[in-house]
Amino acid sequence: MNIPDLIQSYGYYAVAVGTFLEGETVLLLAGAAASSSHLAMPWVIAVATVASFAGDQLFFYLGRAYGPALLQRFPRLETRTTRARVLLERHNTPVILSVRFLYGLRIAGPLAIGMSGVGWLRFFVLNLIGAVVWACAIAIVGYGSGHALAALLGMVDADEFWTIGALLAASALAWWLARVRAAQVRRLGEGPLGSD
Repeated sequence: MNIPDLIQSYGYYAVAVGTFLEGETVLLLAGAAASSSHLAMPWVIAVATVASFAGDQLFFYLGRAYGPALLQRFPRLETRTTRARVLLERHNTPVILSVRFLYGLRIAGPLAIGMSGVGWLRFFVLNLIGAVVWACAIAIVGYGSGHALAALLGMVDADEFWTIGALLAASALAWWLARVRAAQVRRLGEGPLGSD
């Protein structure tokens, strides 16, 4: 089985699982796959909408029923949930509609909304609208990116492709080595001689 067959066989399952949890990367890739006819765009959007909606509904109900206990169990969620609560107090409806677009709040946002006084019916309606808008927007960006990448790769021959790949790999290696070196310098500066 080749890669296009795998995408066609399991692509919608990947979209469902990916968008249930986090989703942007999976949905962008699914949109790109739809641009080359490996997946059908209407199905990509439908699956992403339903899975994303279901995930946020689940986290909303978990926040409503077990919010404080979850924050004690997973303390890393507390700072993100606090951030979501602050935003929710200031901009209630826009936050509920756009929680999927807010970095780092995909799970913490619905949990915080569930722990707030937002009614379940109101969240249900706003969550559904937000899921439709999000799925359409991200899938369309992926679709456009897929077309642009295909056009770009069509202009590049194999030798140029490998040269670009080698340059990107060398750049990534240089970046990584610089980060390792900077971390070592910081550690040495925090040692007994560097601390006063």
